[in-house]
Amino acid sequence: MPSSRDPISRRAVLKTTALGSLALATGVQDVFGQAQTAPPNIVYIMADDLGYADVSCYGRPDLETPNIDRIAARGVRFLQGYANSAVCSATRTALITGRYQYRLRLGLEEPLGGNNRDVGLPPEHPTLPSLLKAHGYGTTLIGKWHLGFLPKFSPLKSGYDHFYGFRSGGIDYYRHTPGAGPTEDFWDEDMPLHQVGYTTTLFGDRAVAVVNDYAKSRTPFFLSLHFNAPHWPWESPGADGEAESERLRVQGRGIGGYDGGSQKTYREMIEAMDTQIGRVLKALDDNRLTNNTIVIFTSDNGGERFADTWPFSGHKTELLEGGLRIPSIISWPARLPQGKTNDQVSISMDWMPTLLAAASTSPHPDYPPDGINLLPVLTGAAPIQQRTLYWRYKANAQRAIRDGDMKFLKILDNTFLFNVVDDPLERANLKGRQPEMYERLANKWLEWNQTMVPEVDESSTSGITGAVQADHIGAGPATRKADNPGPPPAR
Repeated sequence: MPSSRDPISRRAVLKTTALGSLALATGVQDVFGQAQTAPPNIVYIMADDLGYADVSCYGRPDLETPNIDRIAARGVRFLQGYANSAVCSATRTALITGRYQYRLRLGLEEPLGGNNRDVGLPPEHPTLPSLLKAHGYGTTLIGKWHLGFLPKFSPLKSGYDHFYGFRSGGIDYYRHTPGAGPTEDFWDEDMPLHQVGYTTTLFGDRAVAVVNDYAKSRTPFFLSLHFNAPHWPWESPGADGEAESERLRVQGRGIGGYDGGSQKTYREMIEAMDTQIGRVLKALDDNRLTNNTIVIFTSDNGGERFADTWPFSGHKTELLEGGLRIPSIISWPARLPQGKTNDQVSISMDWMPTLLAAASTSPHPDYPPDGINLLPVLTGAAPIQQRTLYWRYKANAQRAIRDGDMKFLKILDNTFLFNVVDDPLERANLKGRQPEMYERLANKWLEWNQTMVPEVDESSTSGITGAVQADHIGAGPATRKADNPGPPPAR
C-alpha cells in the first residue's frame, strides 16, 4: 500500500454520491419481478473484523469488491456507521436484541471465551429472528454465532429455525478447529458436522441453497450470513492458505498469533468473501427476489492489524473511531434510493427496529430497543437525527460518548474531547478549549452508565500491547479490573 494518501481524493471517496456509473454497470433498474406489497426478504451479511475502508466502495484502492459495491449501487451507504462494541460477541448481542449489550451479562464479555459455558444469550429474551419468526418468517443463521454454547445456548433456542456454522469466536478456515486440538467447531443445526472445505466458500454454498429453498417455498425469510472472514487465522483460499493451516496444526498452536498474515493474504480473504456474496446476490436475481429483498452488508467491529481504517485511528479493542467505525450498507430496490450515501449516525443495534419496521412488526413491549428505526431517514420521510451514543470497554477502562459531532473519550486516566466530524483522526483534544462541553459529556456518560449492568472482574477483555504490535510502543498489558464509577456529582 502507499505510505501516504491524498486526503482530498480519499475524503471525496467517502463523501461522494456519484455511484451512477457503478449503478449502470450492475443493473439497478427495476427489472426484478417480486410484488412490492409482499413482506420483504432480509439478507443480513456481516464480516468479521473488517475495517471501515476495507472495501472498494469505501475507498480501499488495492483490492476489488465488485459485489459489495453492487449492494451500495443498489442502495445507501452510511458514512457514519458504528459498531456497538470494539469486539465481536458484544456487538452481536446488541444486534440481535436491538439494545445496548451492557443490559445483559453476556454483553460484558469482550469477547465471550470458549471455556465460558454459563454465560450466553438467554433463550427467553426476544430477538430479531424470534420476532420475525413469530411474524411468519423463515429464519436461518449461516456462519458465526458466538453468543453462547450448548447445552444452554444455541441459535435454535433464540429464534433461528436453522443453523449452519460455528459457535466460538473463530475457527481455522480449513480444519474448522477453534484451538490447538483436533476438535472441530462446525455444526448443522445442533449436530456436530465434519465437512471438508474453506469456510468462506462453504458458507456461500449453503447461503445459495437456502435462498433457493426459500424461493421455492415462497416463504419470506431472514438469512443471517455471518462470515468469519477476514478474522484471523490469516488463511487465504488455495495452496498458501492450506500451508498456513498445516503450519499451525504441526506447531500445535491455536488460531491466533502474531507471526502470520500479510496484506496480500488479507486482501485475498476479503475478495473471497466478496465472491461468495456475489453468488448470493445472483441467487436472489435468479429467483426474481432482488427487488423486494433487503440486503445489508456491515462488520461487527473496526478493523484488526491488517485493516484499512482510514480516515480514523485505532482499531479492534479500542474505542477510538477506527475500532468502532464500520462499513454499513443497505439496499432495498423496491423502497430505498439507489447509489446514495447518508450521513445519519447509525449503530449496530439500529438494525433490529429498522428490520422489524420493514417487516411491519414491532419489538417486544417489555424490551424496548435502544436503537432507532432508520427507514424514515433512508426514504427521505424524516431529516437526519442528532444522536447520543455510548460505549464502554473494560480493558484499560475505556469510555466514550458521541453527542452530535462531539465525542468524549477516556482511556485509563487520560481523557479527551474531539469533534469527530472535523477531526476524524482524533488528534485535537478540545477539553481545555471547551470545558463546559467536556464536563457535560463526561457527566452524561456517568448518568447513562448507572442504567447498565455493572462491569465484573471475571468477564473477558483484551487489548493490544507494544510487545506484540510495534505501533503500540509502550502499551503494557491491559487492565482487566472492573471500573464502576458512581453517578455524576450533584449540581
